[in-house]
Amino acid sequence: MDITPPLRFGYADSPFGQLHYAEQGAGRPLLLLHQTPRSWEEFRELIPLLAPHRRVIAMDMVGFGASAKAPAPHTIELLAAGALALLDALDIECADVLGHHTGGVVAVELAASAPERVGLLVLSSTPWTDSRYRRSHADGPGVDEAVHSPGGDHLLTLWRLRQPYYPEPATGLLDRFVHDALAPGVDPAEGHRACARYYMEDKIGSVKTSVLLLGAAADPFALPAMAPLRENLTGALSVTSAVVDGGMIPLMEHKAAEVAGIVTRFLTGTPVEGVS
Repeated sequence: MDITPPLRFGYADSPFGQLHYAEQGAGRPLLLLHQTPRSWEEFRELIPLLAPHRRVIAMDMVGFGASAKAPAPHTIELLAAGALALLDALDIECADVLGHHTGGVVAVELAASAPERVGLLVLSSTPWTDSRYRRSHADGPGVDEAVHSPGGDHLLTLWRLRQPYYPEPATGLLDRFVHDALAPGVDPAEGHRACARYYMEDKIGSVKTSVLLLGAAADPFALPAMAPLRENLTGALSVTSAVVDGGMIPLMEHKAAEVAGIVTRFLTGTPVEGVS
């Protein structure tokens, strides 16, 4: 008999305004941080798979979803401060953290700047935002940028920019992406710009906990970053790597079962077979 509590939603007061989150499960907290320009909803399939083992909390980061908005320019430090504010509001002293894409960059900042608040760390499809990354993104992220048009052309632009990196048929997943991209007050590209402003090479050496680097085999943007991330996690207690076959940018939704299996093994100290 399944005794896992049902998924519930809440708003927490913070210095940034109210922060929206979804929560399920009990026990040691696990904070999930989404990619740009998504929300907690990116983890809809993953949450119930992890909830039997953890108190899973998936937040809408500051500026996204139904959480409070902040004026641009956004920074990774701002997003990390928002995540800490949610932990404070929920009276959570320490949580394991999983971040996907932009959420992974935020997770690095969390673990580096507030190591006492972060237990185990999962960096999923996380970019390596060094000087080369910043130069290559100086003129914009090249994705999720669309000028709003009275004729609705921006809807198709957002869809087509993402479509090549989504599994076929992509309609359902892209519907969910567009829904989050069009949430009131959200700039779909601003999170990418925040990544391009972040000096990860100055921070990542301060990560002291055990880290799982989780990759998606068919993500051409993030997969190459696994090697420099591992190389620069010089202070980490341990670094484990795993790659999900067939995984693409929507890894959390498309391959939730595979992700849950790998993450659960890592969080429970069980060897992640076939990876190092």
